[in-house]
Amino acid sequence: MADPSSYRPKPGQIPDSPGVYKFRDEHRRVIYVGKAKNLRQRVANYFQDLAGLHPRTRTMVTTAASVEWTVVSTEVEALQLEYSWIKEFDPRFNVKYRDDKSYPYLAVTLNEEFPRVQVMRGAKKKGVRYFGPYGHAWAIRETVDLMLRVFPVRTCSAGVFKNAARTGRPCLLGYIGKCSAPCVGRVTPEEHRELAEDFCDFMAGRTGTYIRRLEKDMMQAAEEMEYERAARLRDDAEALKRAMEKSAVVLADATDADLIAVAEDELEAALQIFHVRGGRVRGQRGWVTDKVEAVDTSGLVEHALQQLYGEERGDAVPKEVLVPALPEDAEAVSQWLAERRGSQVSLRIPQRGDKKDLMVTVQRNAQQALGLHKTKRASDLTTRSRALEEIAEALGLDTAPLRIECYDISHLQGDDVVASMVVFEDGLARKSEYRRFQIKGFEGQDDVRSMHEVIGRRFKRYLQDKERTGEWEGTPETAPATTGPAPVPAATGPVPAPALSAASPDDEPEPREDDGRPKRFAYPPQLVVVDGGQPQVAAAKRALDELGIDDIAVCGLAKRLEEVWLPDDDDPVVLPRSSEGLYLLQRVRDEAHRFAITYQRAKRAKRIRSSPLDDVTGLGETRKQALVKHFGSVKKLRQATIDEICEVPGIGRRTAESVAAALASTAPAAPAVNTATGEIIEEDDGGRS
Repeated sequence: MADPSSYRPKPGQIPDSPGVYKFRDEHRRVIYVGKAKNLRQRVANYFQDLAGLHPRTRTMVTTAASVEWTVVSTEVEALQLEYSWIKEFDPRFNVKYRDDKSYPYLAVTLNEEFPRVQVMRGAKKKGVRYFGPYGHAWAIRETVDLMLRVFPVRTCSAGVFKNAARTGRPCLLGYIGKCSAPCVGRVTPEEHRELAEDFCDFMAGRTGTYIRRLEKDMMQAAEEMEYERAARLRDDAEALKRAMEKSAVVLADATDADLIAVAEDELEAALQIFHVRGGRVRGQRGWVTDKVEAVDTSGLVEHALQQLYGEERGDAVPKEVLVPALPEDAEAVSQWLAERRGSQVSLRIPQRGDKKDLMVTVQRNAQQALGLHKTKRASDLTTRSRALEEIAEALGLDTAPLRIECYDISHLQGDDVVASMVVFEDGLARKSEYRRFQIKGFEGQDDVRSMHEVIGRRFKRYLQDKERTGEWEGTPETAPATTGPAPVPAATGPVPAPALSAASPDDEPEPREDDGRPKRFAYPPQLVVVDGGQPQVAAAKRALDELGIDDIAVCGLAKRLEEVWLPDDDDPVVLPRSSEGLYLLQRVRDEAHRFAITYQRAKRAKRIRSSPLDDVTGLGETRKQALVKHFGSVKKLRQATIDEICEVPGIGRRTAESVAAALASTAPAAPAVNTATGEIIEEDDGGRS
């Protein structure tokens, strides 16, 4: 690990003009490329105190052994040079999007004497017009099949074309009218090229001209009583309309735009692009990247724009690019895009209307893509095994933690304080053993004290289960008490969790109590993870120590910097950015947070919806609603007599008496008074209190 001060340039050496800089490692390999409006200010930021740097930036500068820079005239030149260097050197610490699949394009080879329509994948070639990308190749073939009725462009390979020209006989498509058969001279090269250009114009969104022309010719043929020709033109127009219908209209003003959305977490980001041409979605693609550098949403967008349009020219760069966040230097990026298109490009965030609604759809696709990527990654057996081994190595465990429990505290400004426990076995969530806790020992907001209470309650129950089943080997005097933590000897070894296997852990028979009910805490974990830093970890360890449990490892995952904290350690364990172990710990922590906040919200909603009528035995939801509807509010119901309450259909005298008693016990002590005016504020709670 290099000391950044050993290669730090003197401040006067760095120019204060725009430019691009490269960090190299000890082997002279470029590991990071960046650009700056002011090189002196930007490069100096990398050489501040290491403790103040983002962990990913800290890793980069300690891996590097030298830094160098190149001065350019403008920020646009810096953007272009940065893209060129990233492409040339492939630096390990730069964000690089990778396609989640190889997308097929509809391509027209205008660089050939007789242009050909075909499906193409991979790198784009010069002189070829591309449309798409499409989700599936069959979607391209269906579209082409419909359009060949009107634009009978060549689709055959070079070998088939030469063989037909040699024999003087066209292929089947030439006989059925879906190819103009330039191979046998039915059309001239100029006429065939015109057909290919018309095909490209239609695919580019200029559809109305051709459909109107076909309909006009159809009417003229009908007037001239050429009914067969009129029927053929009618079918041609219908074929073009069906081809258009395969792309739904999403923007009514025939907009040409690309919409880019980003879904991200601390470790990864997924990017989705919708290509809209002529107001219709003509293509869609998605990328996934690891966050190997300290980058926010605007930085991810800028990298995406570079990769998306770095090799494009002309109409391939649309008039509008809609993004979730503008790059840091949006003006320079817009100018760079305009240079590549040859005309002005609008780079902006959609604020309202159809474009904003479509952006929501693109964002939803990005979220689903990220979730699917994580699911695929988590379901891989080899990956899970490596993740557990990395955790064991980083935390100094003797064996891989086959069972991990994670705890999180959730509340709203100190109210409705709850906790969650989630369980992962063999790296997979075991939802049947998730548990929820209400904090009972105190009121108010204290995450550390809450964590101590929850861990103590969970493992006190575990020791009680061991004593009841006879697994506890201590004397009665040292058995765990039923109230309050008491010192006990170290627990015997944990009941082994199932061995790592490809089968789902949910396939195992769940342990049962004597009365047939499932055990609440079937196994102890090998690792307890808490959401938080040193204070939460210390509280969890203290709770285990008070119960005499010393064979369960404890760690905490701090969300801000994704650092792993161990008990009694002043410095965190920083797992590598690409570590599968870190990914698994993050997923466990995020699942605990989700489970806790879901419970907390449900608990808060139930409290808000509570009513004095909830305490009336035997009074169901239907009759409660009938009472409130009859009287108009709980306040007016409280003022009613028992006889008046009995008038409500379905309410007997005994129930009416119970309702009156419940409301009387919760009646407000005195009316509320507006202290400014002195007037009494009328209560009208509409069924709540």
